Order: sequence, then C-alpha cells, then structure tokens
Amino acid sequence: MARNQALHTNAGIGQRADLEITNHGSDRYYTVCAVMGTATLVFWFQGLRKPYPDRTFNNITAASTFVACIAYFTMGSNLGQVPVLAEWTRPSSTKVGAAGTREIFYVRYIDWFITTPLLLLDLLLTSRMPLPMILSTIFADLIMVVCGLVGALVSTGFKWGFWTFGSAAFLLVVWQILVDGRRHAFNPGGPDLFDIYARLIFYGVLDIISKVGFGVVLLAGHRNIPSDDTNASDENGQAVTQPRYSMAGGPTTSNPV
Repeated sequence: MARNQALHTNAGIGQRADLEITNHGSDRYYTVCAVMGTATLVFWFQGLRKPYPDRTFNNITAASTFVACIAYFTMGSNLGQVPVLAEWTRPSSTKVGAAGTREIFYVRYIDWFITTPLLLLDLLLTSRMPLPMILSTIFADLIMVVCGLVGALVSTGFKWGFWTFGSAAFLLVVWQILVDGRRHAFNPGGPDLFDIYARLIFYGVLDIISKVGFGVVLLAGHRNIPSDDTNASDENGQAVTQPRYSMAGGPTTSNPV
C-alpha cells in the first residue's frame, strides 16, 4: 500500500513551522475528510427523496459538511497554514519546548466562518426565531470566529484582547440559543493549551460531533415536523403565521403543483 506522500509533496509550498503535523496526523485529517464527505452525500441524497420545497435543512446541513470536507482535505495536505511564534514553551515537553514556531491552520477558521452560520441557521430556523434575531446571532458568531483567527495569528499577549472580544460574542450566541431560541422553540404554535497532535484529535472529533452528529439529530427531528408547519414567532415568542417560500422564490402552498 502506498504511503501518504502529501507532506513530502507540499513541503516546498509556503513557510513551514518548526512544529507541524506528521504523516500520522495527515492520515487522521484525511480520515475526518472522508467522514465529512460521506455525510455530505448521505444528507444530500436524503434530501433528494423529499419534495423540492422541503429540502432546505438537508441542503444547509450538506453544505456545512461539504465545506468541512474541503477544509480537512486542505489540512491533511498541510496547506492553508502559517507558522506563528509560540508565546510559551514547556520545558517538560521536548517537542514543544524546542519549537520556535507552530503552524496555525487559518483554513480551519475559514471553515468555521462558513459552517457555523449554517449550523446556527439550521438550529434557529427550527426553533422559529424571527429573522432579525437570527441575523444578529449569526453576526455575533462571525465576530467570534474572526477574533479567534486574529488572536491565533498574534504571538504576543495582545491575543488576549481578541480572546476577550470573541468570548463576548460567544456569550451572546449562547444567550440567543439557550434563552431566546429556547423560548421560541417551546412556543406552541487560545493559546498553547494543547500540543499539535492533541489539537488535531480534539478539533477532528469536535467537528464530527458538531457537524455530522448535529446534522443527523436535526434531520431526524425534522421527520416529526409537518412539511406545512410554517409558523414563526415574533420577538415576544408569540406565534406568527408566515407564507412558505420555495427555493426559487415566491410564496407557495404546502402542495405545490
């Protein structure tokens, strides 16, 4: 069996960090890539079995896992990264202690910038939140991701400023989901915490749970929601009936011709 040659092939592309993934790490990124790609096909083909206006959640979920598939392919190829000087070294670890720079996969943040709004859109549409609240939640999420990226690229203590801004945006997202989202749904009508290998496993498992696991649970739950259930709710959680829209635009009935 041919060995993974991605790191060797792409060794001359861009700047390289002192501490970067190994062939085993690359294999694991490719494994997550395969899981995301398989999930994309499953979600998409499952949507094809539904009437066209009822494919919204399948399409959103498939788009999220497809973007993640591309991101993990990029990271498995050791691309989409830049070396950043480590702020702290740990004498107890010879690898980290000897490294001047570690690689930061900015492509991971591009993935999150696209996919986390899609996941939120899935969740908040299901909870029937009004459009202004959905947009404000997604905006806060984008601020959180951008602050995370900038903070990851900063090698000085100023990264904590971006961490603070990002954390404030994160708390707003949590509030909107757990408080406002819950109210509408129940209406009747940093820094060098992990070494590079631990981060690889942590983010890979987290992404599979958050994207694939979330998609499976959400789409399974939608089996019990009638396709003509188009009630939304206003900012006070009161039911509001709104017209249904097809993918092509314009109001439709629950049984389009």
